Amino acid sequence: MPVIAFANSKGGSGKTTSALLLACALAETKATTIIDADPRHPITAWAAMPGTPERLSVVTNQSEKTILDEIEAASTRDPFVIIDLEGTASRLMSYAISQADLVIIPMKEQQQDALAALDVIQEIHRDMKATRRKIPYAVLFTQSRAAVKSRTARHIASQFRDNPAIDTFDVEIHERDAFAAIFAIGGAVSALDASKVNGLDKALENVEGLRAEVIRKLRALQDGETGRAVA
Repeated sequence: MPVIAFANSKGGSGKTTSALLLACALAETKATTIIDADPRHPITAWAAMPGTPERLSVVTNQSEKTILDEIEAASTRDPFVIIDLEGTASRLMSYAISQADLVIIPMKEQQQDALAALDVIQEIHRDMKATRRKIPYAVLFTQSRAAVKSRTARHIASQFRDNPAIDTFDVEIHERDAFAAIFAIGGAVSALDASKVNGLDKALENVEGLRAEVIRKLRALQDGETGRAVA
């Protein structure tokens, strides 16, 4: 069963939001586990509020010593396993990446995020050498503007999108009121009240776009015999 790790060595990259959006979307049809390996445990705090999807299990990581066992237990139980990693480079990050079928690298279209994303890519390549297997990864732009982008944002994005060695998602996670709302009141975006949250329809389209593209990438990897079977 696919293990998907969200990794960026810089905090504030949209990592936790993206991981939770995907986990909730997958849990609408398949049992999914999200492992909260961020020391701040933001997803654990979210899960303590009402509205956690029925098919979604939240596991709070205990330490780098337990992460491999937590991944193994979750992957034998549920079709999808999502890991929200801490926002710093660490041994725990390396352990989780070594078990991943896909590493998603969220980043804002900012220079500091770009440098941190490159650091994660280098870490992935080191882990590939250590494990002697290919670890697929892709960059996901987050907190981006749905309309007009700045010249700097376009330039930074092009450095990744135009690089044939780096896979990037077509979909971007836009800055939406709905994505902030779930951390304030709990539950999934699909359960929010459209009369109380601005632009909910666009937020739902955004989440579905992420879910669909992740599934396409996993199926492509399965077809290439580089990943586990996709449910």
